[in-house]
Amino acid sequence: MDRRSATDGPAWSVTRVAETGSTNDDLAVAARQGAPDRTVLVTDHQTAGRGRLGRRWEAPPGANLLVSVLVRPAAATATARLHGVTQAMALAARQACADVAGFTPVLKWPNDLLVDDRKLAGILAEAVADEGRVSVVIVGMGLNVGWPEAPTGDAVSAAAVAGRPLDRDALLEAVLGHLESRLVQWEHDPDTLRDDYRAALATIGRHVRVETPSAVLEGVAVDVLPGGELVVDSAGTRHEIGVGDVIHLR
Repeated sequence: MDRRSATDGPAWSVTRVAETGSTNDDLAVAARQGAPDRTVLVTDHQTAGRGRLGRRWEAPPGANLLVSVLVRPAAATATARLHGVTQAMALAARQACADVAGFTPVLKWPNDLLVDDRKLAGILAEAVADEGRVSVVIVGMGLNVGWPEAPTGDAVSAAAVAGRPLDRDALLEAVLGHLESRLVQWEHDPDTLRDDYRAALATIGRHVRVETPSAVLEGVAVDVLPGGELVVDSAGTRHEIGVGDVIHLR
């Protein structure tokens, strides 16, 4: 167990394991056993990693930054806007890439980091309820650090963009440092967090195709609402999308 001091915030409790099924699942178990706020789990390899909508997420051992963070929100504003923890992690990882790797990725709604429309990282946040009340939020991220580019060309690694090897621990330290201030925003100033997220979102202004559980629509993404919904203008009609897959169209 390591103790790492985050920038302008409390110490993070960081545990590293060589391999596990899912860092999010492990922290969910730890949460029910009383694990404290700001508990962090990092692994070299996940055998049952997943993304949004239950999709599998796989990567070679030791190639990427695979991390989950346990947060116990104290403010009602945070539990009312659970999507904000995803925004917080995305912005923290974006700035960490700028600090450590020398480039700044853009964001894609709702939970990806992109470089030239290629996926650099994905984020998955999950709530843990206690007697019907959300007491814990776990936010996990898989960030491609040294993984060779995917054969399909739809993914990219931070090392490939930077043009040099990168230290995963340095990226982790930077992510946690920036995440602390973003979590404070999430709890106490969620409107500013949303504004910062929106400003970094490459989805805004793009022609997109959105696949939801009930329909597929195309239009221009024009806004993100305080509740996290993406607003898409399709032939003059505005649609508010809470859950869906977004494809940036050329």
